[in-house]
Amino acid sequence: MKQFVVVGLGRFGASVATTLAENGHDVLAIDRDPEKVQAISADVTHAVEADATDEEALKTLGVRNFDVAVVSIGDNVSANILCTLILKELNLPFVIVKAPDKLHGKVLTKVGADRIVYPERDMGARIAQNLISSNVLDYIEFAPEYGVIELLATDKMIGKSLKELELRASFDVNVMAIKRGENIHISPGADDIIEEGDKLVLMGKNENLDKMRDFGN
Repeated sequence: MKQFVVVGLGRFGASVATTLAENGHDVLAIDRDPEKVQAISADVTHAVEADATDEEALKTLGVRNFDVAVVSIGDNVSANILCTLILKELNLPFVIVKAPDKLHGKVLTKVGADRIVYPERDMGARIAQNLISSNVLDYIEFAPEYGVIELLATDKMIGKSLKELELRASFDVNVMAIKRGENIHISPGADDIIEEGDKLVLMGKNENLDKMRDFGN
């Protein structure tokens, strides 16, 4: 179980905080708005009204003892940057920051942010990926060049084994799992046969995943 501090309880921050807590992690949620703090207090380990640009306040809350910080002060760019800088100076191991655009992201990287996320851009990309191909059910980007897609088995796949499909050799993608109804088969073997209705969870470079979209169509 990791310990997370989430700064900024707008829609994105609140969603991150509650999801982490639901998965059993220790979550400290911070915001200047008492109503937002009150709204989330029952869903996380601790919820505190505080100014995240006040270094002494963050020290008092013991944020330096946490494993990961998520900064999402969306309505105040300078506060987002200052908070990130303070957290890194307090030696937090990993700081993830929400940025509205690439320029803001570049500044955050320069002050020490370990990872920048662009929720609005990523959601748009995710919707677009789903629209591009009818057999791509979901898309997740987990690194700049890599992603995971959930692909509905096409006619060309049905009845064949993973060995016969040669997805790794042909597309350089890995089959992480096969979803069949309510069951999920993790790390399937070469002899596993694809059945109608199966959903393949594939991981690889985005350019290779793009090639998979038309496989069997």
